[in-house]
Amino acid sequence: MVGRSVKSAGVLVVGAALALGGVVAAPAVAAPAPGQHSFSAAARSFVGADTVEQKVRRMEAALAALPRLATAYDVKPLWDKGTDGTGITVATLVSFGDKAIQSVIDSYDQRNGLPKANVQILEPVGHVPGCRDSGVDTATCQSWGGETDLDVEMIHTLAPGAKIVVIATPVAETEGIDGLPEMMRAVDYATTNKSADIISMSFGTAEDNFDSNAQITGLDPALQRASAAGITFTASSGDSGATNHKKAGGYFSTRTASWPASDPNVTAVGGTNSVSGKPNTTLWADSGGGLSKVYNRPGWQDSVSTITKSTKRSFPDITMEGTSGTSESSPLFAAVLALAAQAKGGRLGQVNTALYGGKVTGFVDVTSGNNSYNGVTGYSAAKGFDIVSGWGTLDAAKFVPSLVAALH
Repeated sequence: MVGRSVKSAGVLVVGAALALGGVVAAPAVAAPAPGQHSFSAAARSFVGADTVEQKVRRMEAALAALPRLATAYDVKPLWDKGTDGTGITVATLVSFGDKAIQSVIDSYDQRNGLPKANVQILEPVGHVPGCRDSGVDTATCQSWGGETDLDVEMIHTLAPGAKIVVIATPVAETEGIDGLPEMMRAVDYATTNKSADIISMSFGTAEDNFDSNAQITGLDPALQRASAAGITFTASSGDSGATNHKKAGGYFSTRTASWPASDPNVTAVGGTNSVSGKPNTTLWADSGGGLSKVYNRPGWQDSVSTITKSTKRSFPDITMEGTSGTSESSPLFAAVLALAAQAKGGRLGQVNTALYGGKVTGFVDVTSGNNSYNGVTGYSAAKGFDIVSGWGTLDAAKFVPSLVAALH
């Protein structure tokens, strides 16, 4: 139940297939431990970082190999017209979060020539403990903190005028249902209180880790209520290629889909290799993607049914820079959507219908690479729409006005 809210130190606490020929399986990789969330190497690098300075150094190291994303995605023409996300709120939904996020982002931005960010923390389902508090798995908590810091910086990099909200829950999302009911309660809070226009979700778990399909679809009502209110969701497609991490440890030996990316209520975002002066057209090898076993093909994907050759929902829908994990890709696309929301003059709602409607331009085709992983044969990127890269990546200066026009 949602209870009375209190404010403390800037934190609001509230008491809620088709595999193309020639694709080969990748060699085996180290298996994750049982019952642990599978973090990107960038997020894991924050383990042991307790101070703002230590976190900033970890972030600079994690992002050191990244070029100027704003240049690569051609957002400057939009910024020059005043379209920088002003008036739009983008949230990242996470476990634990980082209570020092404003100081971390401020320090990073000052050191790297970026404008000041406006960041707020919400704790809608109860007080979130610190990473060194009794009973908290410090490494897991600090990895979530790293995830949070990186998510916020990705949003801020492409949408510097947007307000950013960290929606943090006190229960770790691991694998299967664990932690997800609390996250959906947080989504309901954000919907009721108009806390965000766009919500990015940099987490995922295999559909196969749930006890039943009904357990998965039982999470949908919160997403549906938010979508009806005009909130747009983005979700990372996963970092284990065509397979996923098992709740019991290790990896599945068959193709699996990651939720919430597989959910038709969200726009799933896969990863490309590092961008330079322009978007990369090669798939990041670990990028998640495939076909859901739970969700039937939504009507807006009928236009690509001859390509997917499936009656199931394929994902991702689009790809962005992902060499630090697709947990980087989702907030980057959320930032682009913030620019579109400002240009439209309000919330976008569900954008998938427009993406598949044939009127949106500005896509940059991802034509090479595949997501075979840990011995599981994956899917190949190809010319035009394909299962593993969706419509490809984008040129924001062309994509944003085209998307806005398609949504009107």
